Amino acid sequence: MLVILGLFILLVGLGMAVGGAYLISLGGSWYFALAGLGLLVAGVLIARQRWLGVVLYLLVLAGTVVWSLWEVGLGFWPLFSRLVLFAVLAVLLLLCAPTSPKAKRPSLCLAAVLIVALGATFYTALQPQPIQTADGATAPVPGVAVGRVDGPDWRYFGRTPSGTRHAALEQITPDTVAGLKVAWTYRTGEIPEGRQGHVVTPLHVNGILYGCTQSSKLFALNADTGEEIWRFDPKAATNNVYPRCRGVGYYDDAANTTASSAQNASSLCMPRIIATTVDARIIAVDAMTGAPCTHFGDGGSVSLRVGMGEQNQELYFPTAAPTVVRNLVVVGGLVWDNQKVGEPSGVVRAFDAHTGALVWAWDLGNPAITRLPPEGGTYSAGTPNVWSTPAFDDALGLIYLPTGNATPDFWGGHRTAADERYSSSIVALDIATGREKWRFQTVRHDIWDYDVPSQPALYDVPDGQGGTIPALIQTTKRGQIFMLDRRTGTPIAKVEDLAVPQGGVADDWTAPTQPYSIGMPSIGTEPLSEQRMWGLTPLDQLICRIDFRRSRYEGEFTPPSEQLTLQYPSWLGGMNWGSVTIAENLGYLVVNDTRVATWSRMIPRQAYDKGMSNGGHEGNAPQLGTPWGIEQGRFLSPLGVPCQQPPYGTISAIDLATRQLVWSMPLGTAEETGPLGIATHLPMPVGMPTRGGPISTSAGLVFMAGTQDFAIRALDVRTGKELWKGKVPVGAEATPMTYLSPRSGRQFVVVSAGGNSATTEKGDYVVAFALPKPEQRD
Repeated sequence: MLVILGLFILLVGLGMAVGGAYLISLGGSWYFALAGLGLLVAGVLIARQRWLGVVLYLLVLAGTVVWSLWEVGLGFWPLFSRLVLFAVLAVLLLLCAPTSPKAKRPSLCLAAVLIVALGATFYTALQPQPIQTADGATAPVPGVAVGRVDGPDWRYFGRTPSGTRHAALEQITPDTVAGLKVAWTYRTGEIPEGRQGHVVTPLHVNGILYGCTQSSKLFALNADTGEEIWRFDPKAATNNVYPRCRGVGYYDDAANTTASSAQNASSLCMPRIIATTVDARIIAVDAMTGAPCTHFGDGGSVSLRVGMGEQNQELYFPTAAPTVVRNLVVVGGLVWDNQKVGEPSGVVRAFDAHTGALVWAWDLGNPAITRLPPEGGTYSAGTPNVWSTPAFDDALGLIYLPTGNATPDFWGGHRTAADERYSSSIVALDIATGREKWRFQTVRHDIWDYDVPSQPALYDVPDGQGGTIPALIQTTKRGQIFMLDRRTGTPIAKVEDLAVPQGGVADDWTAPTQPYSIGMPSIGTEPLSEQRMWGLTPLDQLICRIDFRRSRYEGEFTPPSEQLTLQYPSWLGGMNWGSVTIAENLGYLVVNDTRVATWSRMIPRQAYDKGMSNGGHEGNAPQLGTPWGIEQGRFLSPLGVPCQQPPYGTISAIDLATRQLVWSMPLGTAEETGPLGIATHLPMPVGMPTRGGPISTSAGLVFMAGTQDFAIRALDVRTGKELWKGKVPVGAEATPMTYLSPRSGRQFVVVSAGGNSATTEKGDYVVAFALPKPEQRD
């Protein structure tokens, strides 16, 4: 046993000494080289069964403790990475090494101390490590909900047009939420494959749930039982790019039908479901039967490829739910990122919700086009698009668009003045005409894929003098949160231009400054450093440190370059498409985020075309029509764990009255994931990358799925404390929703579970949770 331990320690020491010497040459820490030399000698002596080797090893361990405390203080996960492996080896040595009778008792006592310490460590690893607790938080001062919609329904993707994902429901409370059980499960019959994603957030209207599948099939379910009422297949052409459907729209035509045609109401499918398809169409079906609304467009369908040109049509299609506002259906579209110059236009269009006729178009590259392009022409190619979900304020008559960046993503030397004005912005348009009212840009000359991914949230925030200000709150991939006056687009919370790194590649440029929302908390934006590199063992931490030192990283907005370049926050987020919730009765903004760095390297055109393979939504990309392709990936250790220290995903609450962080917690466990992709089956709440978003209720609960374990959680909105965790069959990357059934009077919480990007298990589930019926309760 001692020979085996000695050889293992020798090998660890050799790796640390050689790698540590290289790290020193890069300007990094001297610890690894010095500790590695000590372990080399200790390993040789231990293999020769010399007690001096054990003593030397313990001295290295003591020095490691001192160095660790000096470098990272009392942070739990940083110390875990640095000390646990060495402590386990020390216990084995102390139990196995031959000792004199005088040394036996001290050896066993020290081993016992280390065993107790390790036990306490692993117990602590199973407990959440709050980033900030709500202790001492001031009493919330709520603002005023915008366009509040009371009642049991969930009629929009964000429940209301304001995108706050807040339901004024109180049946499930913090005291009773632990009793939630699976009420029913529906299976769509379509298990995702390849790039497909089952991520729908259903709607609930009058006792019926409405949703869609990744192949654009629509379904209606009994809200009490999950039993299928109808199903409609639009026969969408196969899409191998990024097929998914995040939601559908609901429109009641009765309020917009003239009296003379009211007698034909039965043939007009008055309440209707409006959806987009993966082959770029809008479809409308009767909400009661699923039959096509034949008077809508061409037999119930409108093509979104009209005016988009004949080239690259497969690169454009919507994934977000259409926005139904007044008698209009407003749609943008996803453009397949980073493929080439001149991809399809990012035009946003509004169609008559009754007939499907085009009412207006917003072509940011050519404002003169207000409907169809001139005959023989197209909408402006390659412009920033709106792939996420707008919000709207009907009283102000404005719809708010979160825009992407002009393609390709990481090189912008070809971009037009219009591209530069509108990339990565929030743009307010007149609902009736589609004409621009104001715009606000979150990133200038975006060459980092920092498109605005989330739905704006509308809420009237306290002004500190007894009144309110009509606000728009916009989260970003950067972790910056902008609070704007939604009437004018001017910042409510202070925004300041700060200098950012310069340089990059030839034939492009970098904006000298970028806007920072210093009047709001930023989430997950602490810069990377060598000290923040992490690994499950000191060896993979060492490799991460070497990779960090070898890379170009000058903080946020380090430009892409031919050198290995790190980006953090990365294009994964920060905040992403799942968007936020505002607990409207408290005035708390609740956001989830991802904290995983990415690396990239710009490859000259000829070299890329000669030897590089293309990735999907992530990975290498050709950027055809530019001088550069790009090689990229996630910044991971050799064990497949993110190189920076945990957490990798959190959920946080911000008081919109004080604009202060109330609480912040890691979200998600490593139960279904682990090193080398092997599930640990340990519910360690390290905080995992999140997709999807949270919802809140007036009872004081936040519901969130979207972690990489197979769970949906309920948190106390005032403290962030986890109150309940429900299992789902596979991972869920969708935003949940909740409603009160008009038949049974029960409140349900529903989430779609289709699998996640971190595990191989996929599914086609829609799962509803509810408290047991009265007759089923103890």
